[in-house]
Amino acid sequence: MINIENLQSAKFMSKEEISKVAPSVFTMNPSNEVSDKYTHIPTEEVINDMEELGWGVVDAKEVKARTKSTKGFQKHLLVFRNNDIVINGEDGDTVFPQILLTNSHDGKNAFTFTAGLFRMICENGLVIADTEFEDVKMRHMGYTFEDLQVLIKDMVEKLPLTVNAMNNMKNTQLEGDKIFDLAKELLDIRIEGTQNTYPVEAIKEVANSQRKEDNNDDLWTVFNRIQENIIEGNFEYKTPSGKVRQARIIKNFKQDMDVNKKMFSKAIEYAV
Repeated sequence: MINIENLQSAKFMSKEEISKVAPSVFTMNPSNEVSDKYTHIPTEEVINDMEELGWGVVDAKEVKARTKSTKGFQKHLLVFRNNDIVINGEDGDTVFPQILLTNSHDGKNAFTFTAGLFRMICENGLVIADTEFEDVKMRHMGYTFEDLQVLIKDMVEKLPLTVNAMNNMKNTQLEGDKIFDLAKELLDIRIEGTQNTYPVEAIKEVANSQRKEDNNDDLWTVFNRIQENIIEGNFEYKTPSGKVRQARIIKNFKQDMDVNKKMFSKAIEYAV
């Protein structure tokens, strides 16, 4: 079983470290292409406010700017963690709840907050996809610390639902054919909308464990090892022409979040 309790501290990124990998986070003025009605709230302000609430940045990314005019205003991602909130499994499977924030300074995106999990065993990041954990958006116009405080409080209060979902997955044992079916369905999400197919051995390999701690066949463990292999591109697939290609690691955080959400949603369908 899994319970929420304190465990160990994460090292938060400094603003200097964040700016080296995602400089658009610190853009102080909006793009020239936004309207006069646009209200600019620098992402740095949210970092400061989240820090007041006990949440620090553990990861930061930005998409590649397509043109010079969008450079510095592009979409970016910040991953927050609170050292006082840890989900510690009795089996040693430690998971840290995370809050993923996406934003841009081009007027095309509101602040979007998404619930996530970080699993210590494999250093694997998951994105929760459930009707109870839909993305929460905050418009720049009218942004206040008080509204952010309410939003974060609501997300934290839903953590027991996450624990219940994880326990249900841990209590669901999968036989070989179910593991194969889950691996195939999750692969279909990664290569969605194409005619690509997978060699049977590739489907089996994507369910293989990278470490002894992941040798169990409960749904939670199986899902995590399949998810890790799919995100890292540890599988081959056939193109419509019949060529076998090696998949690549997903580096774009927007694709990463989208695939992760869909895979989590599909996996919980297998829970008892």
